Amino acid sequence: MPISTAVDASAVARVVGIKSTFKDLRGGSILYLPQRIAVVGQGAESVTYSTDKLQVTSALQVAETYGYGSPLHLAAQKLLPSNGDGVGTIPVTIFPLSAGAGAVAATGSITPVGTQLESASYRIKVNNIRSEPFVVAAGATIASITAAITAAVNAVLDMPVIAVDGTTVVNFTAKWEGLSGNDIVLEVDGSTTAGIIYAVSIMAGGLVNPNVDLALANVGDVWETMFLNCVTSDDTDTLDKFSTFVGGRWGPLTRKPCIVFCGTTEASVTTAITVPDARKTDRANVQLVSPGSKDLPFVVAARQLARIAVVANNNPAHDYGSIDADGLTPGDDSDQWDYATRDQAVKAGSSTIEVKDGVINLSDTVTFYHPAGDPTPAYRFVVDIVKLMNIIFNFDLEFATSKWDGAPLIPDDQPTINPDAKKPKTAVAAACAIIDSLGLNAIISDPETAKANTVAEIDSQNPKRLNLTTTIQLSGNANIISVDLDFGFFFGTPAIVG
Repeated sequence: MPISTAVDASAVARVVGIKSTFKDLRGGSILYLPQRIAVVGQGAESVTYSTDKLQVTSALQVAETYGYGSPLHLAAQKLLPSNGDGVGTIPVTIFPLSAGAGAVAATGSITPVGTQLESASYRIKVNNIRSEPFVVAAGATIASITAAITAAVNAVLDMPVIAVDGTTVVNFTAKWEGLSGNDIVLEVDGSTTAGIIYAVSIMAGGLVNPNVDLALANVGDVWETMFLNCVTSDDTDTLDKFSTFVGGRWGPLTRKPCIVFCGTTEASVTTAITVPDARKTDRANVQLVSPGSKDLPFVVAARQLARIAVVANNNPAHDYGSIDADGLTPGDDSDQWDYATRDQAVKAGSSTIEVKDGVINLSDTVTFYHPAGDPTPAYRFVVDIVKLMNIIFNFDLEFATSKWDGAPLIPDDQPTINPDAKKPKTAVAAACAIIDSLGLNAIISDPETAKANTVAEIDSQNPKRLNLTTTIQLSGNANIISVDLDFGFFFGTPAIVG
């Protein structure tokens, strides 16, 4: 019989001791890994902010801390929109970046030219963010028009630019320094026949991306599962740093793998796959796309990530196809990729989308990982990495605990009355219970084979070491459905004679 430990075994005087201890009675039922989102990006250059990480609960909090219209704020609007249609209770942590050494902000301009013949209303659009409306009356002076444009743009705090009235021209400067400011798009929305023509000089001249080293060093032992990289998606130095960081998180002693998402709006698939296709063994980075969109690339990634994270959190076995990413503005129909082009993109390591009824829908969500000659790369699909994360998480919940750490370890055939004693078959039973539950949750397939391949033994060289091995098969997903439909003609029922 086991000996109670509520009272020390050496006690002699009368006493009643009752010790209350939590017992995990899940009986092998798994827990889903709670997802966490880490946003790595810049604040506005006009704002002084700490580079310490900060968990946030609203886009407003991000705006007030790091500046309205900054990459961090615009990304947070897609993850934590005010209408609640975002990541919900999934924690979002900001890892702020300072501008890189020698960084320069992108600039552009709008120049009104001609004479206004009739009154008309206009707005300036900056990456689909609309200014306040402004009216240009017939015969209005150029100076009055530039003043109206400047006031209309600066009245919207979310704008990623600051407008400055130059009397004959309106000059725009990105609110942050760096290459990503070159992705800002300026447009004039309004009549093209009222007289004035608006000459737009595209945003350019942004130089030097920020360094992510400090942000990654600040992650610590927290399991941040999904990162949003707000740096330009073609910055291979930054991609290398994320790849190295994530590689370490897969380590057996760290056991906290993660995925890093960036965005692109390149309409040409050839251009869009240039970076992913060259990074064939990169299982860390994921490129989320919206071909031809005028949204900022990191905004595209943020909104799609909001959808991915919720599914990964609530049903990790499920893929992300046909999930809408409303809140983004797709590019022109002519910019969208057909099936053959999407297939080309996936094989080269780029995710894809489809536009259905004017709404962006996620299609294949993949990492850059696609080693040459491997038709089924192990780390291609993000959903498979999420499944692996959940498997690691549940084995960790079982074995990285006080009930296993330092427990007496004895052979399978040795009797014991010590309730804390562990045997190899105890470890096998615990692993098999996890495997059964993983199967019930459709995270793995064929749990019976996995259980049959689960073996444990006391190490032959170290009596304080238990070796456990198992082999599992991840479940698939219904990404491709092939139907052969035969048909014929109905020729009527033959007449019955007599």
